[in-house]
Amino acid sequence: MPAAENIEITNKLTELGEQSARGTNIEIVEVQLRGAGKARLLRVYIDKPGGVTHGDCELISQRLGKLLDDEDAVPGESYTLEVSSPGVDRKLTRARDFERVVGQKIRVSVREAIEGQMRFEGTLTGFADQTLEVEVVPGRSVRIPLSQVQKANLKFEW
Repeated sequence: MPAAENIEITNKLTELGEQSARGTNIEIVEVQLRGAGKARLLRVYIDKPGGVTHGDCELISQRLGKLLDDEDAVPGESYTLEVSSPGVDRKLTRARDFERVVGQKIRVSVREAIEGQMRFEGTLTGFADQTLEVEVVPGRSVRIPLSQVQKANLKFEW
């Protein structure tokens, strides 16, 4: 499947995912479509304030499954729908992801060196004007434009 077509399908599936979450405080974080033919896997990651429960996954799975079947939105003969939490080290990609985790520890890789570094780890102390402020050591923060973020994750600590 050409990349442009796959993006179009993923966008449609994301739209249906968001439709399935309307009226709840559940957010569709990411939608992935993998495989082909009978081995198709549609993986949907959800989140909400306070964390995701098994019941939340079940609710979105039921709602989204019905929408997908009604619209015949997944190409191919069959597919498996998997709905889950993004996990404790979740990926951060959009502005709203960073807004939600201000005050928490994160890891960030950047596209071009900032202050001579490509990777940063610390507490996200602020996010404004599309810029992250990460306290890398007490009293020392680095400002990282969102456009320079190559990869970012929450950093889970025991």
